[in-house]
Amino acid sequence: MHRRVLSILILILLLSLAPVACGGGRDQGGSSGPVVVAPPRPSATPTATVIPPSATPSPVPPSTTPSPLPPTQTPTPLPPSVTPSPVVPTQTPTPVPPTATQSPTPPPTQPPTVALEPTATPEAPSLGLADIHLELGRIVGGLDRPVGIAHAGDGSGRLFLLEKVGRIRVVREGTLSDVPFLVISDRVGSSESEQGLLGLAFHPGYAGNGTFFVNYTDLQGNTVVSRFSVSADPARADPASEVVLLTLAQPASNHNGGHLAFGPDGYLYIGTGDGGASGDRFGNGQNGQTLLGAMLRLDVDGGQPYTVPADNPFVGNPEVRDEIWAIGLRNPWRYSFDRVTGDLYLADVGQNQYEEVDFQPAGSPGGQNYGWPIMEGSHCYPGDQPCDRAGLSLPVVEYDHGQGCSVTGGYVYRGREFPLLAGVYLFGDYCSGRIWGLAPGADGNWQVAQLAQADLQLSSFGEDEAGELYLVDMGRGELFKIAARSR
Repeated sequence: MHRRVLSILILILLLSLAPVACGGGRDQGGSSGPVVVAPPRPSATPTATVIPPSATPSPVPPSTTPSPLPPTQTPTPLPPSVTPSPVVPTQTPTPVPPTATQSPTPPPTQPPTVALEPTATPEAPSLGLADIHLELGRIVGGLDRPVGIAHAGDGSGRLFLLEKVGRIRVVREGTLSDVPFLVISDRVGSSESEQGLLGLAFHPGYAGNGTFFVNYTDLQGNTVVSRFSVSADPARADPASEVVLLTLAQPASNHNGGHLAFGPDGYLYIGTGDGGASGDRFGNGQNGQTLLGAMLRLDVDGGQPYTVPADNPFVGNPEVRDEIWAIGLRNPWRYSFDRVTGDLYLADVGQNQYEEVDFQPAGSPGGQNYGWPIMEGSHCYPGDQPCDRAGLSLPVVEYDHGQGCSVTGGYVYRGREFPLLAGVYLFGDYCSGRIWGLAPGADGNWQVAQLAQADLQLSSFGEDEAGELYLVDMGRGELFKIAARSR
């Protein structure tokens, strides 16, 4: 009898524990993606779709180590640095006397803004973004803190990889050359996380004139934009051929911008940060008398070392330097022109809360004011006070720091290998490894979705001559090719 009662009691106890053992799922936490903030293409919120980062490694012997220097953890875009922070972010205030603060108000231009809303589960856009799955195929390793990818447009099929320390490496047919294309580490200062060799752009006529341009911080920490020429050996550039176009004094070691790109108009676009520290301490974001915190546009063929295009938006305006194309940038970390439409996509690293992507349609006369430090993303900065948004160009997409901490701008896919990606702009986050796709939907609104999340420090995207896309992991020093398939 006692045994029977005991058995019944044990059975009741087991039944009462069953829901605990089988029930509750793990809290996923966080939000799932960026938010569309702009009118002409807002709405679809990115889904948090996780995708394996590396499927399809390429036949090239992996290479070891490199992964030093995490960037600072305060959002600020820039290349590299050591461990776990985005290559762009860096918010370390530096005690340097502030620069003048006032600034001009460029003509109002209001591009669309879309915010990546975290947790939402959007309807799949007509474009099918939510059904796209990205895979990363490893091409090579053995790079030392890579922060950029470019091609020469000369029909060689080569990819040129920037190493923060002052080297340009070459990958051809999946193999990393032992011989660097250019080594200028003797003049590049790269000790801080956002310093180093940061930008590379080949002249549109490189096949004929052999010239290209780089952006780096020198041994004093100042920004230098220079032209170089290839040597008699097409595999090597001549380090003694340097002609300096610009030198910009930097009041702090971070927010150096650094990217270079030729636009469809043949002019060189140079993205500069606000001078560093945090909160636009030096007053450069809205100051038209400095070339910091701006997008510059130069004619490198019209004179030595350059001339200013006559149609630059502020030419003749005494309050703004003639070289300036747009103002109000904090730390632009990678921008690109759609090779088919000519549209400009520009990623700007935020302060403590929001990362953003700005959009400028082809044919724009320039003169945009992207708002920093009046705004961070589409929000007033600091957030506890109202602000006047009149005349400011808001981002088309933003995401908060629940999704990452430092945006890395990418490219619109125009290759042929993955038709389902056609017309999709890819961008990511240095800290979280998330990669999103952005594209206009059938209704004209922006559609956005998370397409992958990889375990890497995404310091830069790049494209080859055929329009296929790549990215580099600064932490492990690896190059990946981006592939896509339907889920």
